[in-house]
Formats: sequence, C-alpha cells, structure tokens
Amino acid sequence: MTDLEIANKSKLKPIQEIAHKLGIVADDLEMYGKYKAKLPLNIIDESKIDQSNLILVSAISPTPGGEGKTTMSIGLSEGLNQLGKKTTVVLREPSLGPVFGMKGGATGGGNAQVLPMEDINLHFTGDFSAIEKANNLLSAIIDNNLQSKTNSLGIDPRTIAWKRVMDLNDRALRNIVVGLGGTTNGIPRETGFDITAASEIMAILCLSSDLIDLKKRLGLIFVGYTFDKKPIYARDLKAEGAMTALLKDAIKPNLVQTIEGNPAIIHGGPFANIAQGTNTVIATKMGMSLSEYTVTEAGFGFDLGGEKFLDIKCQSANLKPKVVVLTTTIRALKYHGGAELSALKEPNVAQLKNGFPNLEKHIENVQKFGITPIIAINKFNTDSEEEIEAVLEFARLKNIQAAVADVWANGGKGALDLAQLVIDSVNAELSDFKPLYDWNSPVLDKISKIAQEIYGATRVEYAAKAMTDLRRIENLGLSNLPICMAKTEKSLSDNQKLLGRPKDFVITVREIEIAAGAGFIIPITGTIMRMPGLPAHPASEQIDVNEEGKITGLF
Repeated sequence: MTDLEIANKSKLKPIQEIAHKLGIVADDLEMYGKYKAKLPLNIIDESKIDQSNLILVSAISPTPGGEGKTTMSIGLSEGLNQLGKKTTVVLREPSLGPVFGMKGGATGGGNAQVLPMEDINLHFTGDFSAIEKANNLLSAIIDNNLQSKTNSLGIDPRTIAWKRVMDLNDRALRNIVVGLGGTTNGIPRETGFDITAASEIMAILCLSSDLIDLKKRLGLIFVGYTFDKKPIYARDLKAEGAMTALLKDAIKPNLVQTIEGNPAIIHGGPFANIAQGTNTVIATKMGMSLSEYTVTEAGFGFDLGGEKFLDIKCQSANLKPKVVVLTTTIRALKYHGGAELSALKEPNVAQLKNGFPNLEKHIENVQKFGITPIIAINKFNTDSEEEIEAVLEFARLKNIQAAVADVWANGGKGALDLAQLVIDSVNAELSDFKPLYDWNSPVLDKISKIAQEIYGATRVEYAAKAMTDLRRIENLGLSNLPICMAKTEKSLSDNQKLLGRPKDFVITVREIEIAAGAGFIIPITGTIMRMPGLPAHPASEQIDVNEEGKITGLF
C-alpha cells in the first residue's frame, strides 16, 4: 500500500458514526463488517425528496482512461459538507471487468475517495453476485423448459434473446454453443455471455422503486417466441419469484464513507454505453431523503449517461436535478483537439483550444434540458497555468460558470470554489428541468431526437434488422418506452474515430433490443461489446495480496 492509502485507511470510522450523521439509528443498519452496511428501504421519505437538491456530475467526451467523474463527485460532496451543507454522494458500484482490465476501480482517487476502497472494488456486499445468479437462474430455467416434456411452453430456441452473464472481461465467452453432449444435456443452440453490468437485471434493479416493483419488472423480461409466434416472458416461466428472492438483499443500498468521514451511498452499476449508466433510483431517493444536497454521477460523457439519467431515470422516478457539473480535463480537450494519447501530458494550448467544440456541444446539450451547467476543471499536475486560464476564458465567453477543482490532491478543500458555484446556482433557481422527448412519441422520432439534437447527426439510418426489430416492438405494444442508446463513449457520433465535435455524420442503427422489464428499448449503433475483453497488460497483473491479507495494486 502507498503512504497515501495507509493514511486514508487509518481515517476509517465505524459505519454507525457515518449513519448517525444522516439520522439513521444503529438498529436500521444491516452490518457487513465494521465499515459497510445495507440500508432498509423504509427510511426513504418521499415527502423530503422535493426539499433536497439533486446535483448531477457528468463530463465531456472522455479519453480512454476516463476524466474523473467519480473523483469529482466525491470531492464536490466533501466541499459542500465543508461549506455547511449536509451532503451525501451517491455512486455506482464498480464492476470487476474494469477493475481487472484497463480503467481500474471506481472509488475515486487521491484525497477524494470512498472507503474501504479494496472492499468496494472487489466483492463489496455481494450485489453483483446476486444479479449474476438471478440472471443465470433465468437462463437455466429457459434451457430446462426447452428440455421438458411435460412443462414445455414450446419456445423456439432460435428466438431466445436472453444470455448468461459474469462480472469479468472474457472475450472468449461472447459467442458460445450450449446443450452439447447428447439429448440428456439439452438442446444445442447458439448463445453467449454479457458482462454483469450489461444485464437487464442490473438495469431493472437500478430503476425499481421497491421489492414488489422489482418482482413485477423481472416478470416482464422478454425471453423469446414460441413456435407459433407467441411472446414469452419470464413470468410465463414462473421465474420472477425465485429471481426476486435472490435479489432481496441486493435491492438495499450500501452505506460507506468518504475519506473525510462523510456519508456515501453506493448501489447498482450499469455501464452507460450499453445501459442507463446511473446508480439505483432507490439509492438516489435515499440520499435525497437524508440530505440537503445529493451529488450523483452518470457514466461517460453527457451524451450517454447524462442524457439517459435525465430522460430515463428522472422521468421514471420523477426527479428534478438542479445543476449539472461538466467534468472537464485539459488532457481530454487536447485529445479532442488532435493530440496523441502519448502527448496529453505535454502543454499545448493550440490543441487544447481545438478541443473546445466538444465542450461547447456538451454545454449546449445540458441547456436543452433547461438545466444550468457548471464547468469543473479536474486538475492534473501536468496542467499548465496557461492551459487552465484558456479554459476559464472560454467559459467566460460562453457566460458559463467554471472552477478549477483540485480534489485529487486536496479533497473537499480543492472543491470549495466549485461547491460555492453549485450553492449559488441552486439558490438562484436557474434550472427548470424538462425532458428532451415525450415517451409516447413514435420510436423513430425519439431516436432521431437524441441522434440529431444530442449527438449532432444529420439523420439516422436503419439496417434491415433494426426495422424488423421495430415492427416486433410495435406488435408487443412497447413503443411508448424511452430510448437507451447503445453507442461508443469515445465520440459524439457512433464512430469512435470522430473526435471533437463531428459534423455531417449519419447515425446507423444496426438493431433494436427490448428491455421490457427495465422499461426501455435499446437501439444498437456502431460496434458495442457487451462482453469486453482484457487488454494486453491488464490491471490484474499489478494486483497482489501479502501474508497478512493486505491487497496492493488496486487503483
């Protein structure tokens, strides 16, 4: 462990002390050791939610390493607490795929972390495992029904849309064949694995309001068709009860703490390029029930996690955020201005300015929702004063508030200017949230609205399979569901090589998937991997444990 990690761990307080800050009594805590606890759903107070101020932390289009939204969210929450505002940060749980892959963990960094970092980044309280088991239980029930002679629903194996999941990056499992080995082992068919964060059950858990709503949504999972073209849902297989039983604890949010001893609620973890990219509705509402300010984040750039947070989660849960903080880094602006990844640490004001159109587009996108954006410059030690001043000057020209946030080095102290801007914006009541589209609009209109207004595309084209999928959606009566676009996070377009603010491009929808239980439909654009692979030198190579059980190499 580094000196910083040792110092941070020594600051850990018993979780009962953190709960006390929120007015939660010890009897309401379900303990997972000394520093983690689950919270019961009955402490959510709907009458207090409208009195709380919801702050969304998003970002410009990221570099492959990410721009530090989680670090910024934690640092901002620390800063708000230092300014006397009772604040809770509400985050997603890390997936083991990135932890062992390229991006690393998702607990922040430096002096803006949630603790205990090792536990959170690994098995935590078992939520991902429960989601994985519930998902794979349905897979087993489906294949068992195919095999059954007395309880068969007549499912056509060729139409089954459900896949198994696991919470690791394993490209070899993307496409597999099951049921080999003779008639007693099942019916051979092609299928595959997705990563757990991409499971519809993850999306369902994150949008459910309570245990009964969770069970109802699980029953609505679309499985496939019978040989005579009748749709089959999980409820037809009588699977939802057992699946809910596996998730009865996973639905409860997890309470941990920040380095500065402030409350952090961590729950759920869908990716934003293939799902909605935000923590659970339950966790967000719990934070708002208990705090004056609730800081939360949404995955990747505002074009993905931000848009889905506002159009799917906020619409579904009747939430109204007051401010959007756009996490911006000097390195990302240079990346979108044409700099090579290997040169991002080198000062280059010209390339920095060439990247401003990407920031400008994200500002415009936030404003389309009637919300005030604030630029947070996530400071790195390689940033030059000239580069930082160029971003601040750009913000002044755009009449947008901006602040430098040095939260990695200084925690909440490094976010005081940003926190004050957030407070001032809330007090001025500058935002009037409105969604981008009406859920009841035609599916093609909703897709076009996102593609043209948020991404900047000239039009949308549809492959033949996408049009077939659209007819299926209409026949199933699901046209009134919101849109959860699956798109690369590396570009505003569906082509990861088009950096900056691309123009005159066409979005191509290859197919459209159904997530009836989650309550949205998923147009697939570009090349989206729902089961990522490991890089040549994965982060797992650096992770180790000594004879005392101390883990090193997590970041």
